[in-house]
Amino acid sequence: MTEIPYVVSTKWLFEHLEDPQLVIVDCRFSLAEPQLGQQQYQLGHITGAYYLNLNEDLSSPITEHGGRHPLPDPARLADKLSDIGVDFQKTLVVAYDDSRFAFASRLWWLLRYFGHEQVAVLDGGFKEWQSAGYPVTDIIPKSRKATFVPQLQTDMVVDITAVKSRKDNPGVVLVDSRESDRYLGIREPIDKIAGHIPGAVNYPWLEVTDATGSLRSPEEQRHHWSELKNAEEIFVYCGSGVTACVNLLSLEIAGIHKAKLYAGSWSDWISY
Repeated sequence: MTEIPYVVSTKWLFEHLEDPQLVIVDCRFSLAEPQLGQQQYQLGHITGAYYLNLNEDLSSPITEHGGRHPLPDPARLADKLSDIGVDFQKTLVVAYDDSRFAFASRLWWLLRYFGHEQVAVLDGGFKEWQSAGYPVTDIIPKSRKATFVPQLQTDMVVDITAVKSRKDNPGVVLVDSRESDRYLGIREPIDKIAGHIPGAVNYPWLEVTDATGSLRSPEEQRHHWSELKNAEEIFVYCGSGVTACVNLLSLEIAGIHKAKLYAGSWSDWISY
């Protein structure tokens, strides 16, 4: 793979398209137009890629609490992963989107949460793939039978109770991943209440990539998180637990492995 763990280049993926132990997943999505990603996929996608939808596959239905994108039902997503050929702990999954990892990193995090560490994101995403001139198709691949039996890594996630009881402890850092104007409560385009969880520090998720949608270097990632490297525990949240996963990916690349996702995030916090 490439020198960066958790990430593959478009060149690497092109050279491995025929690998039988590889499954590519298109995660393109638009919060404003929930069907857009699937429509884009049907028009053209990386050869052999399957499509997983943020709302339908990578989340479960919304309830009173739990946020706008509650974690998916493990059995249901496991069935879907089995149907697209993902053998537990064997198949390498490469996820991509066209939103600076916003949705691909959600799948990356979910697979690791399910105990499947063979997962990477495509650096630069679909845009980089297209600009490199690599093949795109509208052919939907047939389902491939595999066996995916998740083993949940429950220490990777925290709920509102854990956040409330531990966020103010010395050694614990609570990271808000949203854009700074949402963190500051100046603008709130999605949720009913503006602001942030008391005590949270702001590390906007868009800062870990450059303007082209490629990840910044591992050195830059380490520098970006340098003030957090000695933290005992890190809880990461965003609006609904999706773009926080971009920061979790960045933290892993930076060599900081103790960060946990507050899955319900701000939309869960304000529901109480």
